[in-house]
Amino acid sequence: MRDRRSATHGLVALVVLLLVTGCAQTRAGVAVRVTRSVVSVVAAENSWGSIAKQLGGAHASVTSVITNPNTDPHDYEPTVQDARDISDARLVVFNGAGYDAWVGRLLAASPDDSRVVLEVGRVARVPAGGNPHLWYSPADVHKVIARIAGDYTRLDPSDAAYFHARRRAYEGVSLAEYDRLIAGIRSRYRGTPVGASESVVAPLASALGLRMLTPRAFLDAISEGVDPTAADKATVDAQIRSRRIKVLFYNEQNATPDVTAMVSAARAAGIPVVTVTETMVPASATFQDWQTRQLRATERALKIATGR
Repeated sequence: MRDRRSATHGLVALVVLLLVTGCAQTRAGVAVRVTRSVVSVVAAENSWGSIAKQLGGAHASVTSVITNPNTDPHDYEPTVQDARDISDARLVVFNGAGYDAWVGRLLAASPDDSRVVLEVGRVARVPAGGNPHLWYSPADVHKVIARIAGDYTRLDPSDAAYFHARRRAYEGVSLAEYDRLIAGIRSRYRGTPVGASESVVAPLASALGLRMLTPRAFLDAISEGVDPTAADKATVDAQIRSRRIKVLFYNEQNATPDVTAMVSAARAAGIPVVTVTETMVPASATFQDWQTRQLRATERALKIATGR
């Protein structure tokens, strides 16, 4: 999806008005308030919201701002309700790393020293200009799980044992197939050359030990909504034509003309294409179901491409 930023100047003024009149309510993103041993949570993206909900169980009330698969988190225009939710939040979880800058503006408009804010990009220590698609980085997903569980305990210490048990069950049971697939693919297919339509899947390819041949400048250009250079397009075409890449990862939520041509050429060359998405599809899925489905498709494609 395109990496463009949206202004929220009028909304900031409205947030201030809401704070003055005391009209704050909670609904979306990752924000958290403790009320009767229930932590209210707002997650900016439902990928992080799904994890927060499963870790919190009966002692957390979690809603997500972005739930529509057709919504671009980069360009999202927050609503008055979003402003109310974040102004009332005790815990806010958002991606950061330049991905959802609108959250920072809403937080700044409703300062609260007692609020806990979890910015995933900081947890993952993403450098300036680094890849923000951190839900595709298994190591960072586990870091975020640990942080969310810790923040729940910080906000509701009387239920610390409950949150510890939820984390243990989530990582040991709910994510077991996700972790198994990642380890299995990395063990069997490490070093296999692959390509991609954009940068969204690059962290996962790295975690799987796959060798990304598509030029980074091409991946970033498509992700940021700008035209790749003629030289990069020529490189991509040559890699497909010569079948140097064994599998192509394709983000179906960002099908530009260049991407459509790339996918068509790969299929014509007999290169397996794995379809991925930037946001959870369907929106009702859990994080692990969404990711596991894509990992199984990756495993099948690699088996076809390599014969192993």
